[in-house]
Amino acid sequence: MSIIFTDAPRSAPEIVASFADIGVATVHEAQGRTGLMLPYMRPIYAGARAVGSAVTVSLAPADNWMLHVVVEQCKPGDIVVAAPTSFSDAGYFGELLATSLAAHGVKALVLEGGCRDVPELTQNGFPVWSRAVSAQGTVKETLGSVNVPLVCAGQLVNPGDLIVADDDGVVVVRRERAEAVLSASRAREEKEAGVRIQLKAGALGLDIYGMRESLARKGLTYKRYNT
Repeated sequence: MSIIFTDAPRSAPEIVASFADIGVATVHEAQGRTGLMLPYMRPIYAGARAVGSAVTVSLAPADNWMLHVVVEQCKPGDIVVAAPTSFSDAGYFGELLATSLAAHGVKALVLEGGCRDVPELTQNGFPVWSRAVSAQGTVKETLGSVNVPLVCAGQLVNPGDLIVADDDGVVVVRRERAEAVLSASRAREEKEAGVRIQLKAGALGLDIYGMRESLARKGLTYKRYNT
């Protein structure tokens, strides 16, 4: 069954904005090392970053028809998350579709498939995280669905979930947990800021993190090297 769900939920705009300067690694750690997409999901250019609410698209393999359909359902601040129903690394997405999405305020695309027109997308500053870069074309023959739960790169994504993406990858935050994860992420940043000051002053991670006793229990020994 193919279906388009309209007026899907979104993460609260103020919560989305608060994640703007928090890295993927911090969010992943703060929510118990969950939500991280598989590491083959890479940005097409260095320095790309995006935070927004997920609009999901289920695609047929090597068919990008629904990427045209989804544009109508997008609002400013959204991130389109698309995945085929079975493996395909064809080039689903390029500069023209990016132009269409950008015109509707979409911040980025997360695609478990192939992306092409990389130079143009880079020049235009439209970020894409994809499984592959491929010039292989697609068809427009088979229906899919929009705003349905789907699995993208090993993670379940529901419409409206918060997506955070940067050079480290893509992490999914459940819409219902976004505020709690934001608080935990800020707390982690504050703790790391304190540790950073100590490390810059020459302190050892062995002492800051209290590792010496645990290392000794594991059997680590020190012995003077005799030349």
